[in-house]
Amino acid sequence: MQSLLNDGKKRMDGAISALKKEFDKLRTGRATTALVDNIIVDYYGTPTPLNQLASVSVPDPKTITIQPWDKGAFASTEKAIMSSDLGLTPVNDGKIIRISIPPLTEERRKDLVKVAKKYTEDCKIAIRNVRRDLNDSLKTMEKDKEISEDEKKKGEADVQKLTDDFVKLSESTLEAKEKEILEI
Repeated sequence: MQSLLNDGKKRMDGAISALKKEFDKLRTGRATTALVDNIIVDYYGTPTPLNQLASVSVPDPKTITIQPWDKGAFASTEKAIMSSDLGLTPVNDGKIIRISIPPLTEERRKDLVKVAKKYTEDCKIAIRNVRRDLNDSLKTMEKDKEISEDEKKKGEADVQKLTDDFVKLSESTLEAKEKEILEI
């Protein structure tokens, strides 16, 4: 039964990790390399992640710099950034590509908070799905006479506590991200 709980904890941790990754991609007023992590560049006919063909850094809170290792990749890198859904305009000076992060409008901030809430709801659904799987496993174990009814009830209580803890963690992660988004 303990291995069942450990498996559930690991799967719920995975849901929280996925939530944090999604939050990293959300554009706040602050520059971060995670904003450009999912940009794919057409590098000589091969779709390549941006971070595999250039060094990406954040010299200050409002700027991202991208320095492709191959001079021939400048145009395609710039094109990939322009066509991404970030809504940012890169500036290419021949040596380095700079992206300035403009301050977010109030309306855009509210939209981002809605997106963050949707990601959190998806995370909670994933956590509840893990709970359902664990409870189903407990019922099967009881039916196969591996555990008693009392052990099943205790197991279900442990699973519910684990679920509650992870739902609270997802909500506190949302609160932190919401505060970051609304910060001016």
